[in-house]
Amino acid sequence: MAILLQILLTTTYSYSKNNVLLTLPQEKTLKRIQYSAKLTNAMKSISFVKMSGAGNDFILFDKKDYPALKLDAEIIKKLCDRRNGIGADGIITISDNGKYDFLMEYFNADGSTGSLCGNGSRCAIRFAETTGRLKSEDVNFISNGKEYKGKLINDEKIKFFFNDIEDLELNISINAYNQLLNASYLDTGSPHVVININNILKNQTGTITNLDDVPVFEIGKEIRYLKEFSPGGTNVNFIMIKDNKVYIRTYERGVENETFACGTGVAASAVIAFLKYGIHSPVNLITRGGDELIVDFVFQENQIKGLSLTGPAKVTFRGEISEKVFS
Repeated sequence: MAILLQILLTTTYSYSKNNVLLTLPQEKTLKRIQYSAKLTNAMKSISFVKMSGAGNDFILFDKKDYPALKLDAEIIKKLCDRRNGIGADGIITISDNGKYDFLMEYFNADGSTGSLCGNGSRCAIRFAETTGRLKSEDVNFISNGKEYKGKLINDEKIKFFFNDIEDLELNISINAYNQLLNASYLDTGSPHVVININNILKNQTGTITNLDDVPVFEIGKEIRYLKEFSPGGTNVNFIMIKDNKVYIRTYERGVENETFACGTGVAASAVIAFLKYGIHSPVNLITRGGDELIVDFVFQENQIKGLSLTGPAKVTFRGEISEKVFS
């Protein structure tokens, strides 16, 4: 099968890997090189879009084009595999809904679903805009059976509004990492533990003061599976406050690893930074990937109201994948 490649000034081009045809952003063609590549069978392909919400990355499928598309845990794991698949923190499908702008279905990289994904929601809003589904800058959509709202800010940023916070608990004690950790817990659509790194003992001689020194995977995985958070488990966030900004790293359940960003975790950490450390809204948070996310809210009648998350959401590339992967 002949494939036509374009060598571009931006050093981006189209290429085939693991039954996936990727097309990266392009500017000016220098020249074209035609070569032959053998594929096992000529078969139909399914288009996808790869998006990033502050480094939290997702594969998106438009069910308008593929209404019969079915995803199970095995397929999702295969697609999200960073070595043998496309690679992502999760998968999002977008379909039409008569009452709302669109319907979003979200799946974690391990195939699980049910929880809200804040950065995924912002990417879904951007995707809905690029596919002509939005009637105005104000967005209404359904995710996991619940109604959510968002707003187009500009060509780079999207704002997402959370529903009311659930199960807020400050200053709980968690036995992990061979010590008793002071933490807080709240549910912003997904459950989150938030720990200030100054509360983590280092070698039993002092506390951790640098976010880079936190063993996020080790502590996060241990807490995620503690019986007090069963059966669903929890996400775990580690924060450092410096110059009135919150720096954050997150162990994400469903991905079962640290991610570059977690929208619901950023929102949870912003609320805790306000309630425990006096960081007022809007709270600026710096993710592991280096992007800045902004969390807004109002503290009214001893409650957090109007919680929102604003930040970048962009298309990183588009591609096609063989239908064979779904069989």
